Amino acid sequence: MPEQFAIYPSLRERVVFVTGGGSGIGESVVEHFCAQRAQVAFVDIAADASNALAARIERAGHPRPRFFECDLRDIDRLQGIVGQVGREMGPIRALVNNAANDDRHKVESVSVGYWDDRMAVNLRHQFFAAQAAIPQMISAGGGSIVNFGSVSWMNGEGGYPAYTAAKAAVHGLTRGLARDFGPQQIRVNTVVPGWVMTRRQVELWLDADGERQIRENQCLKEKLYPPDIARMVLFLAADDSRMCTAQNFVVDAGWS
Repeated sequence: MPEQFAIYPSLRERVVFVTGGGSGIGESVVEHFCAQRAQVAFVDIAADASNALAARIERAGHPRPRFFECDLRDIDRLQGIVGQVGREMGPIRALVNNAANDDRHKVESVSVGYWDDRMAVNLRHQFFAAQAAIPQMISAGGGSIVNFGSVSWMNGEGGYPAYTAAKAAVHGLTRGLARDFGPQQIRVNTVVPGWVMTRRQVELWLDADGERQIRENQCLKEKLYPPDIARMVLFLAADDSRMCTAQNFVVDAGWS
């Protein structure tokens, strides 16, 4: 981790659980927590990429994260893994609900099955991961849940209504959980990324028009990258943010 960025002593040895940690923003989140010497477990559907990430982190001299293959639409498996992590690594103190899929779709093409699948991929697992982790956090005296939202619905974007509906709902989930579990010292916040230059975003959607939009809409003209989001997640998981809850933390270079 570059020396100019913060080190959080409270994250050392803390058990952290990350969804969708095998690539993109989630990959960077896992790397950053491991660099803080946290005990990290993560789930992803992509086994090869996830195992390669774990090995790369270990070669860098950081604690090797534990990877569990999981399709997050399988709630029984997801909650079983959360329980296993708690038994084998200690109670989860930070849950990062990162996983999502922003596939584009037209209104006229959406079936009931597709709609339900988008809710399962982008919203449902966040609640059930939290449901499974919260008892562990209570037993440990508190914890932090970081849900991932999106600026897409804030900016009134079109082209993927099921995705924007799910991501808007994440904000309601955050505020409701924060209210319910604040008395148990559990903080719940939403990180709201802007257009982050993951490999997927660059390969699928960054073209000349996208470059123009970044220049015109962002106050800061540099591109956003996964570490820019991961560093906000670290802050919200660490004790430094002990009185931050029920909030949106937007990292979008001033677009929204």
